[in-house]
Amino acid sequence: MSATEELRADHVHVRRLEKIIFKCVEELEKGEKIPLSDITKMTIIISEFIDTIHHSREEDSYFPCVASHESLKEEIHKFLVEHEFGRRVARKISHHLKRLKNGEDAWENVTRYLKTYAVFLNDHLNKENKFFDDAEADVLTKEEEADMYEEYRSVFATVKKIEDMIKEIDFLESRPWNLK
Repeated sequence: MSATEELRADHVHVRRLEKIIFKCVEELEKGEKIPLSDITKMTIIISEFIDTIHHSREEDSYFPCVASHESLKEEIHKFLVEHEFGRRVARKISHHLKRLKNGEDAWENVTRYLKTYAVFLNDHLNKENKFFDDAEADVLTKEEEADMYEEYRSVFATVKKIEDMIKEIDFLESRPWNLK
């Protein structure tokens, strides 16, 4: 396996979460109730898997390696801006989720920011997948790919956290509101 393949594998699970969020939004817009614990799980996956693990892999290793070849720098800059946008939207979801937990009526805000985050994921992943194709085909060497992959897999706690986050996605996919 290569670093690019590992990041693509992450994207498969992020796409699963994207679909869950879109379904959650659809149900909320119909007036259905979604347990706050389920939305909390979504925010944890966003924070701990997408941002802390996946985006960190890209920002700390993959993007710098690609940029060291003087290639795709403009795309990398755009992705860094998009990652920050995603973080800001995620913070808004968490903020309004706390308001809900405190008894305030913030469902409209939570719904709106969840939808914004899901749209962001869809657009962002499409662009990154094209970027991965280009980087893999034209920029990165097999040795660089292998070295980054080994780096990704060398931190046992990260590998374990990814497994835990995938189980949380499995759980959310099985929720009654998501099966309607």
